Amino acid sequence: MSTFSKRLKEARKAAGISQQQLGIEAGIEPASASARMNQYEKDKHAPNPATVLQIAQVLKLPAAYFYSEDDDEARLLVAFHRLSREERARVMAVVVGGLDSRCTS
Repeated sequence: MSTFSKRLKEARKAAGISQQQLGIEAGIEPASASARMNQYEKDKHAPNPATVLQIAQVLKLPAAYFYSEDDDEARLLVAFHRLSREERARVMAVVVGGLDSRCTS
């Protein structure tokens, strides 16, 4: 099973929605929404980048989450995504500032 398939299934279940509902909300035709989402979760087919973005928007996740092979990194992506613009700026200042100081010492 691919990282994408694994994360998609986990995220959909965590959101408490069916494959059909996710597919429809992501813009897939209702008649094929459930089957297509099932194929994505079972790693039979991969969605195109535009569909991944639509799925991510429905699930309120960053698209990168679906491709992160490291679980800690995936959790960080989700946490950062859920921050306000101001909170993101503060996190970036701390993280980038910490990295800059380590590079100059």
